Amino acid sequence: MPADPQAPARAPVRVRLPAHLVRLFPDGETLAEVAASDVRQLMDALDARWPGMRSRLCDERPAIRRHINVFVDGRRARLDTPLAPGADVFILTAISGG
Repeated sequence: MPADPQAPARAPVRVRLPAHLVRLFPDGETLAEVAASDVRQLMDALDARWPGMRSRLCDERPAIRRHINVFVDGRRARLDTPLAPGADVFILTAISGG
């Protein structure tokens, strides 16, 4: 099937994941490069590489889970946030305490 000419091109982006998250997945890595044009596609790519990753990061709405923070080039992101080629994406878990 030919590619949709209206769909944005998927370009490689760098994703940094928390070590305690990747330990849950065989061959998990804290730094990965995936092709995605937005954060939703990035989540799909991570889940394709490590099945179950999306459910750790996103809820059923779908939206990024409340205690997960995603930053793209230093700015907080949502699933519909576009990704420029070579973007730096950080996925962090929230830290709370008293």
